[in-house]
Amino acid sequence: MTPFGRHPVAAGHLERQSLAEAPCPAAAADKWAILRDLGTARRAFDVSDRDLMVLQALLSFLPSPYLSADGPTIVFPSNTTLADRVHGMPESTLRRHIAALVAAGLLLRHDSPNGKRYARRDASGQIARAFGFDLRPLLVRRAEIAAAATQARAEAETIRCLREEIALHLRDAIRLLPDEAERCLAIQRQLRRKLPLIQLRELHRQTVDMSAQAQTLVPPPTEISSGFDNQNERHIQDSNKPLSDSEKSAETIAVQTVLTTCPSVRDYSTDAITTWQQLVAVAALICPMMGITQETWRHASQRMGAMNAAATVICILERFDQISRPGAYLRALAKKDRFSAIPMLSALGKLTAVNSAH
Repeated sequence: MTPFGRHPVAAGHLERQSLAEAPCPAAAADKWAILRDLGTARRAFDVSDRDLMVLQALLSFLPSPYLSADGPTIVFPSNTTLADRVHGMPESTLRRHIAALVAAGLLLRHDSPNGKRYARRDASGQIARAFGFDLRPLLVRRAEIAAAATQARAEAETIRCLREEIALHLRDAIRLLPDEAERCLAIQRQLRRKLPLIQLRELHRQTVDMSAQAQTLVPPPTEISSGFDNQNERHIQDSNKPLSDSEKSAETIAVQTVLTTCPSVRDYSTDAITTWQQLVAVAALICPMMGITQETWRHASQRMGAMNAAATVICILERFDQISRPGAYLRALAKKDRFSAIPMLSALGKLTAVNSAH
């Protein structure tokens, strides 16, 4: 019951030794499955990956891949043999990891009268008595280990989902709440570390609040801001061309020209935009971020042509702080049968000689 030599009987030692007599499940258990579960739930048992490396080496001395109540559970390798199996780990380090496994209640010591590890065999050659490390606690605590692993996996999934949601809320907040940019960057820096669940929940609460604040930026239905009414009307009037001509005019605009005229759109794509197909896809992505419904986007694409609609949405994005109702503005433009985005690009003062290009 007590350790060999002059080592004192520490608190909890006798309680851990009781695992040697605790009832075991009737069914045998895969020792490697138990080890995998321990790897997942090691924080719950306060053991490190290096501790588990030593436990893996000890398990390898059992000839069977299973632990069972009626089978051998004691291994008795020498320090040299055990050190070799953990890639030459120093004996002092080995003893420290073994002590951690014992303290965690995952391993028991059965010391011989002289402190050596060995086994006595009977006349038939079977092991009658063994002194060494007893792996029986793994079998006794099998259900506890499995439950802790299940909980750890669930917590890891919760953390993964929280981090995803925080990142999405931050993306919207950074673009829609300029005054909160510094706070958003501080949260992003925190996300680079492995945060416990309680801290992630608090960050999630903060970003959800910012996202709700961003949604309030969509004002009640009003007309397009008066400072640009004449200019907006000019955009609509100047676009009175046959529909086919409008679509052809959009084709004559180089993608790079749109990107140069409206550089904000680059922030919404992780890849370099080089084709109209990519530009249309990005425009569809940013519509809901500006309060433009999918129905409005589909209607505009059908009426204007996909490229014209994409260029129009990107122009609206560039002037997002000046157009109070982007969805209403796009619907007004889409009502015209002959609309081209070229006048809008020209009005931004970034595009020259567009008319001569077509």
